[in-house]
This record gives sequence, structure tokens and C-alpha cells, in this order.
Amino acid sequence: MANFHSPTAIFPVGYEATRIYWSTRVPNKRCRYRCRIGEDDGRPLFEVRVLEHGMEDLHYRDTTAEGIWDRIVQQVAKLRDDSSMLKLFTEHVKGEEMYGLTVHAVMRITESLPGVESCQNYQFRYGRHPLMELPLMINPTGSARSEPKVATQCKRPHTLNSTSVSKAYQSTFTGELNTPYSKQFVHSKSSQYRRLKTEWKNNVYLARSRIQGLGLYAAKDLEKHTMVIEYIGTVIRNEVANRREKIYESQNRGIYMFRINNEQVIDATLTGGPARYVNHSCAPNCVAEVVTFDKEDKIIIISSRRIPKGEELTYDYQFDFEDDQHKIPCHCGAWNCRKWMN
Repeated sequence: MANFHSPTAIFPVGYEATRIYWSTRVPNKRCRYRCRIGEDDGRPLFEVRVLEHGMEDLHYRDTTAEGIWDRIVQQVAKLRDDSSMLKLFTEHVKGEEMYGLTVHAVMRITESLPGVESCQNYQFRYGRHPLMELPLMINPTGSARSEPKVATQCKRPHTLNSTSVSKAYQSTFTGELNTPYSKQFVHSKSSQYRRLKTEWKNNVYLARSRIQGLGLYAAKDLEKHTMVIEYIGTVIRNEVANRREKIYESQNRGIYMFRINNEQVIDATLTGGPARYVNHSCAPNCVAEVVTFDKEDKIIIISSRRIPKGEELTYDYQFDFEDDQHKIPCHCGAWNCRKWMN
């Protein structure tokens, strides 16, 4: 990540955007510029493909967004000058802006990507509230160099499973409103979900976790049975999930997947939201449920008890039990910790 960001933008590999800008070949005409960020020898490769009706596509490549758009803008400025058109002030055209990397919606997404905590020079606008304010993990031996290497500490577990339905959550919508906070849950699931879609940003924030890596924390007091956040990503089939998992492993990426049912999996590795950072705990304060809205299955993280502001959100990953060779250590620190996640 050290090479894939600047103080004002993050450069995700595989990012694509289409911009409409002046043509370099026909005066006073606009055309499409398809922008893409790739990778070349551990550094970002910026590519632009010019799509103009009736003409052959043009291709540009450079190691910086500024470099590639400077070449394009200079050609546009020369064409306008030769055609006696109004002067184009090239110094006001910025490469990162032309790529769309400084758009607020794009910045919110890029700041939630895995690994952004390594962007030391980037000035965060949304995603990193108290990340560096929390203390670092304590090394029992007193020195990080003497700690044993554990593969699971630097990589998230594979596919998360949601195979059971919480009785506590079921009772919320079957008339068994026995909790002291039940009065606010008389609304339908649909109305709660619509409220969640607009208010989830007020419920959580991202910060360094005392369990592992990054974690999601309560930004305010959350009552029991509150829909906290939705686990979003790309919905794919099992076969695609297995293939992507091998690709991510070969790229040494953390894998963020959540199984919806026997046929579908949500892949949040590259296109997910902050919910993928919720860590496992053997004594969780949330549950992950498959809830159907408008005939579509959604994964919702729901509080299973009252959660005070600043407490880390956790739920039980419910992994299938594995043999000793494939055990994943659990670092939740709960009083009833099973020591293993599977």
C-alpha cells in the first residue's frame, strides 16, 4: 500500500471510471475517457482509453494520474489553440480529480478497503477516526521479533457462515416483546431496514481492534435487537467463491466472504463495506442473521444485548469444526473463549 496512495487519494488496483472530456482530435467535441488503475512491478499503472465514435481508440499509460492526464490535456489545449478557440487553463485540471478519486462517494469506499491502515501519508476524511489512538497489541515476550509467526493473525478467515437463526431476534417480530427496550421494535422489518440504510453511519466507526487487526466499534449506545449494519458485497455463486478464494490466497489478500445459503456467498473482499471488519468472539454482543427484504436475502448484524458507546462489535463466526491441522486460533479474550474458531 505504500506506493498506492498519495496525500489526497488512494489508488485501488482494478478501479475503473468513465469521464466525459474534450476530444484531442476534433475541436469543440467531447468523448469518453475510460480510466483504469492496474499494477506493474508493485507500483500503480494508470491507463486511459479514449473512446470516440467512428475513430480508432487511443491508449495512454503512465505511472501517475497527473502524468497521464497532463499528456491528454496538453493535446486538447494545442488543438483548441490551433482552432482559435478559448484558451484551456491546463494547470486547473488535476489527474486524481479526472480519475474520480477525489469524489466523496469514492473516497468513502476506498477508505474502507482492506489494508488502508498502511497508508501513512494519506489524509483520511471518513474512515479512520481513532485508529491510531488506541494502544498497539501487547507482545507477551516484550519484543515483536521474538513472537512466533501465526498465519491467521495477518489474514482474515475464509467464508463466514450463518446457519442458525437467533431466537432472540425471532422473538422481536413474533410478538414476544419481553425486553426492557422492546417498545421501539414494534415497527416492521422493512421499516427497520430502511432506517438502517440511512442511519448505519451513525452506529459504528472503524478503529484498531484489541482482538485482531481492525474492528468495528459502537459510535453510540445501541439498544438490544438494534439492526446495526448490513454486510454488503458482491453476491456470487459457490463455484465463483471457491475460484476467487484461490486467487485471493495467491495474492496474499485477506479474504472477506459470508455465506448466505447453500448456493450464494457475499464477497466483500474488494467491494464490501465496514461490516466485514466485525471480529469473532466466543461471547459476542451481536448476531449475524439472514433476513429477507423484497424477496432478497440480506445479512444484517444485530445487537443481541445493549452495547455501550465505544465497545467493539463482535459475533460468533460459527465455523465448522476442523482437525488440528486446520485449526484457527481465537484471540477474543472472552471469559468462555474456546481457544479455537473452528
